[in-house]
Amino acid sequence: MTKSVLGVIGGSGVYDMAMDDSHWVAIPSPWGETSDEFRIGTIHGIEVVFLPRHGRGHPIPPSQIDYRANIDAMKRAGVTDLVSISACGSFREHLRPGIFVIVDQFIDRTFAREKSFFGTGCVAHVSLAEPISPLLADRVEAAARAIGIPCQRGGTYLCMEGPQFSTIAESKLYRKWGCDVIGMTNMPEAKLAREAELCYTTVAMVTDFDSWHPGHGTVDIQSILEVVRANSGNASRLVSEIASNFPPEHEPCPIGSDRALEHAIITAPDKRDPQLVAKLDAVAGRVLNR
Repeated sequence: MTKSVLGVIGGSGVYDMAMDDSHWVAIPSPWGETSDEFRIGTIHGIEVVFLPRHGRGHPIPPSQIDYRANIDAMKRAGVTDLVSISACGSFREHLRPGIFVIVDQFIDRTFAREKSFFGTGCVAHVSLAEPISPLLADRVEAAARAIGIPCQRGGTYLCMEGPQFSTIAESKLYRKWGCDVIGMTNMPEAKLAREAELCYTTVAMVTDFDSWHPGHGTVDIQSILEVVRANSGNASRLVSEIASNFPPEHEPCPIGSDRALEHAIITAPDKRDPQLVAKLDAVAGRVLNR
């Protein structure tokens, strides 16, 4: 069996969560520079690896995050299950600021980001029909309800490029598409986590109603930051509660998130680019080294 290691990607406030024996560690990646060092420690006896998505102090905008380096380094750190925590806007009246949405679907509207570890010299196609690992989402939901955090299980997250917020026309369009929340960071993060065979789930913390809401008007960053600060304490409590009941040994994913590359690589062994294969040692070593 594989030891469970809980990975967390989040923002300010979350990296102040209580950990035992924690320390910050740089984890080099052949894919580029990670957003920051990784804070590694234990919570209730479970090893936790935390990365501030935008770096401490928030110097990195969404489009400049090296998502590939971040996910690759999580894999190198031994992470088996990855919880992504991020702020979002809401398209639904009932999803008010302060509610946590445990997302189960995505629409990717980003266009300026590297979205795969694979490419010319080693081609792979993973399934993303169900982008969230259900057992991990179950544990997140149970933890939220146990400590009284208002949450909704299920919802579609539209990932926009940013860094600007939506126009009113865009916001109304996304509502018509059936989206529930909007953010700037969970794609291609979720896609890359699947390629890296990590169980992944998203906790989208509602901060505002986006620009569609007639009583809300335009999105105001100061108002958002006030809600973010209020949400950050709940996010830290949530991670602690997840860890308190986390299994010490990794549970096999019922949808195969942790075996996503089993039949995904289609490039013949003698046609694979050795340099690309070398960079894939952490992400795809399980199948490439057979």
